Amino acid sequence: MSNQQPTAEAIRRALRQNRDEPEGRARNAVAERLVAEAEATGDTPLLLQALFNLVNAYAYSSERDKFFVPFARLLRMWDERPGDFDGESAHHLHWIFKWVAGNMLDQPGIPLASIEKWQREMEHRYRLAGHSERAVHQGEFRIARHLGDTARAEAAHAAWLAADRDAMADCHACELHGQGSWQVDRGRDEEALRTWEPVLAGQYTCAHEPHNVLASSLLPLVRLGRLDEARAHHLRGYRLVRPMESMRGAVSGHVEFCALTGNEARALEILAEHPAYFTDTGDPDTLMDHLAVTGLLMRRLVALGHGDRSVPGPAGTDWTARALLAHAEREAAAVSARFDARNGNDAVSRRLRERLAAGPLVERLPLGVRARQRLIAPAAAQPVPAAAAVPADREDVGALLAEARALSDAQHPDAGAAWAAAGRAAERTGTALGDPDRAEIADHAGIAAFTDPGTAVPLFDTAAELYEAAGKPGEAAACRVRAAYAKALAERTGRASAALDAAVHALRELHDAGRATARQLTGAWLARLEVGPPGAGDEAELLRIIAFAEEHRDEERMAGRLADAITLHARHTAARGDVGACAGLFARAARLHHEAGTPWYAAEPEALLADLSLQRDDHATAEESARAALEHGATALGPVHRAHLHTVLAAALAARGADTEATDHALEGAHWADEGDMSEELGAWARLVLGGALLREGRAAESATVLETALPDLVRAHHDGRVVQARWWLGEALRDLDEPRAAAEQFLLAAEIAQDWEEQQDHAVLANLAADSLERAGLAGEAAQAYSRAGELWRAMERPVPLVRTLRARAWLSLHDGQGGLAEGRAVMAEAAAVAEEALAAATAAGDGAVAAHLRAELAGTHRQTGELIVRSCPGEPGEDDTDGSARAAYEEGLACAERAITIFGPGPARSAAQLMAAWLEADLGRHAAAAERARAVIAEYHGQDEGGDEGGDAGVAAQRLAEARSVLEYAGERPAGPERAEAGEA
Repeated sequence: MSNQQPTAEAIRRALRQNRDEPEGRARNAVAERLVAEAEATGDTPLLLQALFNLVNAYAYSSERDKFFVPFARLLRMWDERPGDFDGESAHHLHWIFKWVAGNMLDQPGIPLASIEKWQREMEHRYRLAGHSERAVHQGEFRIARHLGDTARAEAAHAAWLAADRDAMADCHACELHGQGSWQVDRGRDEEALRTWEPVLAGQYTCAHEPHNVLASSLLPLVRLGRLDEARAHHLRGYRLVRPMESMRGAVSGHVEFCALTGNEARALEILAEHPAYFTDTGDPDTLMDHLAVTGLLMRRLVALGHGDRSVPGPAGTDWTARALLAHAEREAAAVSARFDARNGNDAVSRRLRERLAAGPLVERLPLGVRARQRLIAPAAAQPVPAAAAVPADREDVGALLAEARALSDAQHPDAGAAWAAAGRAAERTGTALGDPDRAEIADHAGIAAFTDPGTAVPLFDTAAELYEAAGKPGEAAACRVRAAYAKALAERTGRASAALDAAVHALRELHDAGRATARQLTGAWLARLEVGPPGAGDEAELLRIIAFAEEHRDEERMAGRLADAITLHARHTAARGDVGACAGLFARAARLHHEAGTPWYAAEPEALLADLSLQRDDHATAEESARAALEHGATALGPVHRAHLHTVLAAALAARGADTEATDHALEGAHWADEGDMSEELGAWARLVLGGALLREGRAAESATVLETALPDLVRAHHDGRVVQARWWLGEALRDLDEPRAAAEQFLLAAEIAQDWEEQQDHAVLANLAADSLERAGLAGEAAQAYSRAGELWRAMERPVPLVRTLRARAWLSLHDGQGGLAEGRAVMAEAAAVAEEALAAATAAGDGAVAAHLRAELAGTHRQTGELIVRSCPGEPGEDDTDGSARAAYEEGLACAERAITIFGPGPARSAAQLMAAWLEADLGRHAAAAERARAVIAEYHGQDEGGDEGGDAGVAAQRLAEARSVLEYAGERPAGPERAEAGEA
C-alpha cells in the first residue's frame, strides 16, 4: 500500500465528498484525517477549509463537545495572520462564533463565567467587524432562557427582534424556531404556531429546518386540539430526523408526543431505532432530553400495567419498563444536577421534573402507522356500549330488571348487559328472583358465552329448565336449540347434528300445537341450516323458510326474523356468484330491520352490502351502506367490524376522489384493526388506502411513512395487486420527496411482480417510472435498460405514443458518459420518428382524427427534441472559435429539425415553443432578421392573451412565450414591441 501524501486537489475533492456524507462518527473521523493531510501540504487556505469542515462535522454530530478545539485553532490563526483568510473564510469564522456560547451552554462542565466571557467576546468581535448585534442578542437570549431568567430573556428577545438582520444573523428558519419555542415556554401556543408558519409552509428552510419546528410543534398542536396537524407533523417530521445523528433533541420530541397521545408502542419503536442515543455523551443537554422522554414513556407503560414488559434501552442489559424508568430518571437527574451546580439555580432540574410528570394530552390519536408490537389499549379507548351507562354498583334490583325487560322488548343488543347487571345486583343484595327473570339472565349469559360451548351449553340448559318452570315451553325449546346449535358449531359431528335436528323437531311440534311462536321456529330452522354442510337443497330450504316467515310476518318480532332469513339467503346467493341478486337481498333485509324498529340489526346486511358494492365498483352504494352500518351498529360493533366498515368507506370515498374524508376513515380503520388484533390483515389494507389518499393530497412524506409500515404486512398476507399498488404509491411518494434511487427500487419491485400478469399495462408503466427515477438518480446505464424494457412492452402492446416517448428518453440518455453518444442518440430519435410516422399513417387511413392529432404532436415533438439533442451535444457555438464549422453544421441541422416540427405542429404552445427554438438558432447563426421575424410571429400569435390567469394557465403560457419572444428581439438587436407599439400594429 502506498504511503504517498495526497495532493491538494485530492484533499479538496475528499473534503467535498466528506461534506455530503451522513452525520456521525465515521464522517468526523474522515474530517480529522483530512485536517492532518491538509496541514502536511503546507497549504494554509486548504488547512482552513479542512478545519472549517471539521468544525461543521463535530457541530452536526453526537461529538459536539469536540467542536471547541478546532474552532480555537481557527481563531488563533485569525488573530495571528488574518490575511490568510479570504472573504468567505472570514465570514465563516464569524458565523460559527455564534455556535460557541450555545454549545458551551450544553456542556455543564464549562463554567458559566466562561460562557458569559465568550458571549462578550462575540459582541466585541462582531462590533469590530461591523456586524449587526442581532446574533449577539440572540446569544444573550439563549443564555438567559437556559438559566430561567425570564426578565433577562424577554429583554434580550426584544433586542434580538429589533436589531437589523445582516449576513451574521441566523437563517430565518432557525430564528423562527427559537422565537416560537420561547412563545411555547411562555404558554402562548397559538402565537408559537403563527411564528412557525413560514417554516412549516416551506418558505424558510435549512439543513435542520423544518425538522426542529415539526418536532417542537407537536405538543402545542395537541393542546390546541389540532390533532390532524399534529399527526401530519409527526409522520412528516420523524421521517426527516430519523437518519440524522445530531437530531436527538427532535427525536425526543417525537417520543414525547407518542407517549402523551396513546401511541406508546410507536414511541417504543422510535427508542429501539436509536440505541446510541442512550450512550452518546458529547451533547449532555439532548442526552437529558432523551432520558427525560424515556422516563416519561416508561411511566406511561407502568401506569398501563406493562411494568414488566421488555423494552429497548442502553445496550448490554435486558430492560423492563420499570427498570428503565428508574434508570432514566436517575441518569436524567444526574445530568440536570450538573447543570444546576454550574448555573447556581434549579431551573434545569425543575423543567426536567415537569416534563417527567406530564400526563396524557388525549386518550388516543391514531397515527395510521403500525407498531410492530401492540400494547393493550386502556379500557377507556374501547367502544362503550349504552348499557354500560348503568352503574355496576346500583342496588335497585327492581329498576334494573325493568330496564333489562325494556331493552329485551326493544330487541336491543345491550339487553344482555342489562340482565347481567340485574343479576349481579340481586346477588349482592340477596334479592330472590322469579323463574322468568332467572331464565332471562341465564339465557343472555349463554348468548354472551356462545363461542365457548363448555360455558354456554350449561347456561342454556339452566335457562330451558327455568323457562319450563315459568310456563314458557317455546322459550325453553328455543334455549335447547341454542345449546345444541353451539355444540354442533364447535364439534361438527354427526351426533351433534342429530341432537340439533331433534331439538328443532321438538320446537316444530310445539309450534304446531300452538305452544311456540313462528319467530322461535324460524330461528331454529335457520340455525340448523347454518350448521349443516352446504348442499343442493339449501336454496329450496331457504326459500321455504322465507315463505313461512312472510306468511307470519305480522306476528310479533317476525319482521326481524324474516330479515335474518333473507340475509342468509343473500350470503348463499353471493357464494354462487350472483352478486346482483344478493345486493338486492341485503338491501331488503336492512329495510326490514328498520321497519321492525331495530336499526342496530340492520348494520349486518348494510355492512355486507357495502363490502359487496365495493367489490362491484359501485362506490356510491358502498359509501351509503358503510355509513349506515357504522351509524346503526354504533353500540354493537366490535373493533374488527368497525375497522372493516371504516376501511370500506375509506376505499369508496377514495375511489370517487374524496381523499380528505377517506383519510379520516382509513385512520379509524387502521386504529380499530390494531385494537382487534387484525393489523396484518385489515390494518394493512386500511394503511394502503390511507397511503394512497395522503399521496393524492400532496402529503408525500406522510404517505411514504404509512406505506412503509404497511408493506411488510401486505407482502405476507395480501394478494399481489395490493402489494404492487403499495409499492407503486410508495415509489411516487419517494419520487416527490426527491429520493429517486429509493423510488426506482419500489417501482422495480412492483414491476417484478406485474411482469407475470396477463395484462402488461402496469408492467410497462412501472418500468417507465423506474427508468425516470433512475435517470433522476444519475444512474444512466440502469435507466437505459429500464427504458428499453418499457419500450419492448409498449411495442408488444401496440401503444405507439408511450413507445415514442420512451425512445426519446433513451435518446437523451445517450449523451451521458458511457452511453453511446450523439450517434446512438440520433439513431434512437430516428426510430421514435419512424414509429410515430407509421402510427400516424395508420390512424389517418382509419379516419381516427383524434388519435392522428395526438400522433402528429408526438412526431413534431420528436423532431424538435432531435434538434435540441444535436445542438446540446455540440461542444461550442458558431463563431470565430468554430474553426472546423462543426458547431455551425450542428446548429443548422437543429434548425432544420425545428422547422420540420413547426410544419407538423398545429397552432398552440408546442408550435410556438418550436418557433422560438428556431428563432434562437437563427440568431446564433447570425441571421438576426430571420430570428426577429420568427419572434414577431409569436408575439402576434399571443397578442392580448397574457393578462390575468395563473402561471400554469393559458395566460401564463402566453406571458412566457411573449417574454421569450421579446428576449429574442432584444438579442437580435431590435427593441421589443411594448404594449403601446403593439396597439399601433407595429408588432
